[in-house]
Amino acid sequence: MKTLWAILAVLILLLQVRLWIGEGSFAQVWALEEAIAKQQAENAGLAARNDRLYAEVRNLRNQQGAVEERARMNLGLIRDDETFFLVVEK
Repeated sequence: MKTLWAILAVLILLLQVRLWIGEGSFAQVWALEEAIAKQQAENAGLAARNDRLYAEVRNLRNQQGAVEERARMNLGLIRDDETFFLVVEK
């Protein structure tokens, strides 16, 4: 009878080892959940960036003034009928 209890105890311990160590263990599941949370946070940030870029593209496609403003501010362009004055401070 003692050997039966000993065998059962060893089997229970072997089953516990699989639960705590190895593939599908609690430690692995916790690590995967943490990785998933990090990836979801990164995806949310990228989605927000994409939304801003889509809004900017829509604005540039729909309004001629937006393209002109971009050309003036970023590239320093002027129209043919405009006069450009450069003010240099000392």
